[in-house]
Amino acid sequence: MQPSLIAILPCNDLDRTEAFFVRLGFKREKNSPGDYRMLADGFGGQIHLNPAVDGWLVPGRNPFGLYLYREDIDELAAVFRGEILGDGDPSDKPWGMYEFALNAPDDVLVRVGWPTRLR
Repeated sequence: MQPSLIAILPCNDLDRTEAFFVRLGFKREKNSPGDYRMLADGFGGQIHLNPAVDGWLVPGRNPFGLYLYREDIDELAAVFRGEILGDGDPSDKPWGMYEFALNAPDDVLVRVGWPTRLR
């Protein structure tokens, strides 16, 4: 076990949300119970999916967002072609990241990026 911080993300549909994160390279951990999904990407990224309390997640008003640091930006962008927010392609940002953004289930903002200087 390494010290870490893991996001616990409430969601309205566990299966739909898990399928989204599987496309980003996550897999359900073996000891994950059915109603609480523990996912890991093999690179240190972890997320736990938890059923949301009724009324918590209002469409278009979800305050939750995640940032996934991954080196394989272009490969992941190809998986999500047509779903990327903005101009539809990853790009270098003024804050020094090469990134793209997605609208995950329940309107969760997910940014995927890697430092431009390390590309």
